[in-house]
Amino acid sequence: MIDAHLHLWDLQRSAYSWITPELGPLHTTITAERAAGELAAVGVERAVLVQAEDSVADTEFMLEVAAEHEWVAGVVGWVQLDDPSTASAQLDRFTADPAFRGVRHLVHDDPRDDFLALPAVRTSLGMLAERGLPYDVPDAWPRHLTATAELAGALPELTVVLDHLGKPPHGKPDLPQWREAFAAVAARPNTVAKVSGLQVRGEPFTVAVIRPSWETALELFGPARLMWGSDWPMTLLTAGYGGTWEVLSELLGELTDEEQGKILTGTAQRVYGLPVPTTSEEGPCSPVSTRS
Repeated sequence: MIDAHLHLWDLQRSAYSWITPELGPLHTTITAERAAGELAAVGVERAVLVQAEDSVADTEFMLEVAAEHEWVAGVVGWVQLDDPSTASAQLDRFTADPAFRGVRHLVHDDPRDDFLALPAVRTSLGMLAERGLPYDVPDAWPRHLTATAELAGALPELTVVLDHLGKPPHGKPDLPQWREAFAAVAARPNTVAKVSGLQVRGEPFTVAVIRPSWETALELFGPARLMWGSDWPMTLLTAGYGGTWEVLSELLGELTDEEQGKILTGTAQRVYGLPVPTTSEEGPCSPVSTRS
């Protein structure tokens, strides 16, 4: 299995200004060793590290971790997309490392509502497409979900990864509006979505809460365009790694073995160009369970 969305950070290496004392268990350095323990506890063999700060320092840190730990399947880092010249130089540098597999920008923290439509950003994202690198969009609802669909339409050669199913507003009045915008993203064939980051601090994380957005994702994207990610350690604020996996595994258990394999392994391998292990004789992953 591949966890397609996991974070690490070192508070001695960079500022991570959003990680404040108010975030409790997140306000500490999150080490690779600690992450490895969480993965092993539920039988996840590999993970994709995803940037937690718009900085070169954060990307360098993740690439260093990837060089030291075989369980790191790849890194989704950051480049300065609003400056194509700088982005080009950074891409030249980072893609020399085989662990560098994609790019993300914390668009939800960017004050520019039109960030994804900026000409400079579109130029830089064109460079990603030329290099076969996907682009992750985090926390898109409500500000950037429609813009994500527009971006995918404008750059059909770019693979656009919608993190966290676009952050559906579970149980909120605007859930139908989220679905409409989410469907527009799914209608673009060059998009995929991560079943990740669905927890909401202070609210229960249960199968019943998640099921509506899960079933919407299956309907609109299908298993071949979905991948699972824990979003750990953000889940320390809710159900933890094990509790999050328990909820998702119950939902996954309702699918066929083939469908599970796509969500748990195949989509992430294809989208991020991850090497396929040759040691297993059981296929891409062992099923959570099978339907009767």
